[in-house]
Amino acid sequence: MTRPGLPKLIATDLDGTLVRSDDTVSAYTHGVLDRVRAAGIPVVGATGRGPRLTELTRNDIRAADFLVLAGGGRVVDQSDPSGPLVLRDERLPAEVLARLLADLEAEVGPLTVMVEASDEHDAPLWGDYHESWPYQDRFEARSRAECLSCDVIKAFARTADHHVDELLAVARRIVPPQVATLTQAGLGFIEICPPGVDKATGLAVVAQSLGVDPADVLVFGDMPNDLPMFEWAGWSRVAVANAHPALRAVADEITLRNDDDGVAVYLDRLLSR
Repeated sequence: MTRPGLPKLIATDLDGTLVRSDDTVSAYTHGVLDRVRAAGIPVVGATGRGPRLTELTRNDIRAADFLVLAGGGRVVDQSDPSGPLVLRDERLPAEVLARLLADLEAEVGPLTVMVEASDEHDAPLWGDYHESWPYQDRFEARSRAECLSCDVIKAFARTADHHVDELLAVARRIVPPQVATLTQAGLGFIEICPPGVDKATGLAVVAQSLGVDPADVLVFGDMPNDLPMFEWAGWSRVAVANAHPALRAVADEITLRNDDDGVAVYLDRLLSR
């Protein structure tokens, strides 16, 4: 339940939550987030986007003091006057991913697989082409062997025969949490992250650096990859109206859709109370 007063830290997902369907963030939303910071409340952008998309992410949430990227695997403090400071950087070993994919394919059949291996600006994903992937301009077809030639930030997988939620359930049954963290972010692929990496553990790094208790954190989201931070945060957990049913089911409150600036409307009302 929502606590009285104001939270001490606010974190929001980006795509599908803060960012609208046309891939823009409104001037109204930027203005409200500036008011949040002016009120002395640090802002965190918590996203599945990898560090290769840091500049895009900064543009979408300009008020952010911290970025939780790659679903929690990379945490960046942007408030340091000397420049961005990396507080966390996790990778999934190639040999672990290879075994995991083999075990999963033995259960569900051939997988379409992509990996995020590079953190260079706008670096492409590598792997199997699939027409449904929405970001073809940042994709490079490579063999499975090439994809497994180095440790990765995260991997993506799908099958032709399983809905993403069904594939996620199967994968979680096969892959122990100490081997990898599995989730999905609404792109039709399950996401395979290093063990212990999710948005909650990423936010915990931020909270610890600021001395903020999870009970004083307000979070916004829309997809299953936001569930860990919804379970972790205690001030309030707010889902946008277009959120996945799993997230709506655990939310304390529902705000307007992302296309209706639901996060900003909620925060505007909160600051105006």
